[in-house]
Amino acid sequence: MKFSSYTLFEKNIRNFCVKNNIKGTVLLAEEGINATMAGSREAISALLTFLKQDVRFDDIDYKKSFADEIPFHRFKIKIKKEIVTLGQEGVEPNITTGVHVDPNDWNSLISDPELILIDTRNKYEYQIGSFKKAISPNTKNFRDFPAFIKKTLSSKKNKKIALFCTGGIRCEKASSYMIKEGFEKVYQLHGGILNYIKKVDSEESLWEGECFVFDSRVSVDNELAEGKYEQCFACRRPLSAQDMKSSEYQKGISCPKCINEKSEKKKESFRERQRQVELAEKRNDKHIGARMD
Repeated sequence: MKFSSYTLFEKNIRNFCVKNNIKGTVLLAEEGINATMAGSREAISALLTFLKQDVRFDDIDYKKSFADEIPFHRFKIKIKKEIVTLGQEGVEPNITTGVHVDPNDWNSLISDPELILIDTRNKYEYQIGSFKKAISPNTKNFRDFPAFIKKTLSSKKNKKIALFCTGGIRCEKASSYMIKEGFEKVYQLHGGILNYIKKVDSEESLWEGECFVFDSRVSVDNELAEGKYEQCFACRRPLSAQDMKSSEYQKGISCPKCINEKSEKKKESFRERQRQVELAEKRNDKHIGARMD
């Protein structure tokens, strides 16, 4: 949808979330809204009712999952040019996107041996889980996706191509961009990986591994339960148990993936922060978030 009054909407949703102790992040742009929010069942139910009072959100696509604690530290709202930054002019997902494929039809689609399956997420997300035979663009951020398409798929514009991402938002932009570039048969997983995991029985699932999520859970498994990964505070990448056994891992300071990326000055600031976190934990202060009711 086009959301031309998004700056006016900012104050209303901020006030509502603060009043109802809802934490998370809201991104607002002319192209729409993207939000990941957490709170008590009553608060989230009230939030959905609040949003649906606006006719533009009548058919809002939302996904629910559950946790014992609010997996966000605070509430924040950002006004942006794009809710997911692709950095390409003329991409209009409100007008043109790929064909949305229901999770229950996804296995059949991607079992086609002629189909090209692309994971539109970043490399660190792909590395902890993806669909069988999916291609990773090896991107550090979504802005790198167009370069991957031009370099890798420019000669395959008549091929059947299927895209997927965490919740479906990035595929809206990616498929719209690809159609603009002349790709003829573009499909996308409706609601993303999280919707697939929710709807498709684990015995029939073609998903392998865990799905990275952008909150303190770090990842979710094939039952949408909190996964087994931790997160490096320094680089925000997911860490396996093996990563945390490495001599290059220092909690809150560095990991094997970023040990050579951070300056000593930056590492020292992380060390000081970690000292403060540990002191607060000894005082039984919370750092993950408020308890959910």
